[in-house]
Amino acid sequence: MAQSKINDLQAFVAVAQSQSFTKAAARLGITPSALSHSMRALEERLGVRLLARTTRNVAPTEAGERLMQSIAPLFDQIAAEVEALGELREKPAGTIRVTCTDDTIELYVRPMLAQFLMDYPDITLEFFVDYGFTNVIEERFDAGIRLGEAISKDMIAVRISPDWRLAVVGSPGYFERCPPPKTPYELTKHTCVNIRHRPAGSIYAWEFAKDGKEFTVKGEGQLVFNSILHVLNAALDGIGLGYVPEELAAPYLADGRLKEVLAEWCPYFQGFHLYYPNRRQASPAFSAFVEALRYRG
Repeated sequence: MAQSKINDLQAFVAVAQSQSFTKAAARLGITPSALSHSMRALEERLGVRLLARTTRNVAPTEAGERLMQSIAPLFDQIAAEVEALGELREKPAGTIRVTCTDDTIELYVRPMLAQFLMDYPDITLEFFVDYGFTNVIEERFDAGIRLGEAISKDMIAVRISPDWRLAVVGSPGYFERCPPPKTPYELTKHTCVNIRHRPAGSIYAWEFAKDGKEFTVKGEGQLVFNSILHVLNAALDGIGLGYVPEELAAPYLADGRLKEVLAEWCPYFQGFHLYYPNRRQASPAFSAFVEALRYRG
């Protein structure tokens, strides 16, 4: 097959996956107009419409979806094999891109970073902080970090943490102004610092459980973040109550800067996992990263 036809097919996969000429063009290093022209030429050669275009977006047609599903894995395999050939050397090398949240970096990645980078000087790690459940395949990440219960069945998942729980915490100064709640239902009378994981998503409702009964409570407050670290800082500053990972709050609970309430109502959640596509080529660099993060408790 001519090189130009192969390039057009790769460009089609980029458009179909991102559903945007602008995003696909940026990924391919060409202009959106040139990319649109190439797609029309490809459709004319094949005699079938591959993309449905509107003024705001673009999406694959039924024929386009079928073509994308059949050829996209082949291009991924080619890229993985070429990457693997470049890494057949004595020391693992390459760039590993990971999507995760800032608290998972702080709790599970940061403790191993210094030693890992010292042991593997030819590996570059790139972390993208995102609470919006990024699609690692569409966004071309090597892996992501999520709770085990939130990972798709078609992914490989490696546990990197024990089971964990959230803790309702506030500063001593806050509790001087507001008596500690005795049950989660009293949170509606308190100032709560909330979190919204995705811009278009709803504010997270705090999850509780006791005597086999699970329920949620939505507390009110003037602050909403999309990062749990800022929720923690707001609680430390006495602005309100935060619902944060217990491990994250532990140092401040130990030195008295925070106090925990409602501990008997806070359930445990399944631990965090590093996840990645099951067809991903396990390069030496990626394998070393997985082993460094793997939970061995």
